[in-house]
Amino acid sequence: MNFNVLLTVFVSIFLAELGDKTQIATLCLACDKDMNKVAVFVASSSALVLACLLAVLIGSQISHWVSPRIIKTAAGLGFLAIGAWILFTARS
Repeated sequence: MNFNVLLTVFVSIFLAELGDKTQIATLCLACDKDMNKVAVFVASSSALVLACLLAVLIGSQISHWVSPRIIKTAAGLGFLAIGAWILFTARS
C-alpha cells in the first residue's frame, strides 16, 4: 500500500467531513441522553465506511467507461450548481 496515497485520501476526506451534515447529525444523536455513545460512534462510522465502499466500487466501474477528467469536470460543475442554487434560494 502506498503511504502517500493513504495520507492524501485520509487528509482530503477528513477535511471534507469536518462540519458537514453527517457530522452534525452524529453530534445531535450523541447529545441525546438516552443514546448509547458507543452505538452512535459505531453506527455512524459503519455508515461512512459503507458509503465510501460504494463510492470506490462505483467509481472504479465508471472509470472504465468515462474519462477521469470528465468525471472531475462533472463533479465540479455539480458543486458549482449546488452552490449557486443555495445562494439564490437563501434570499427567500
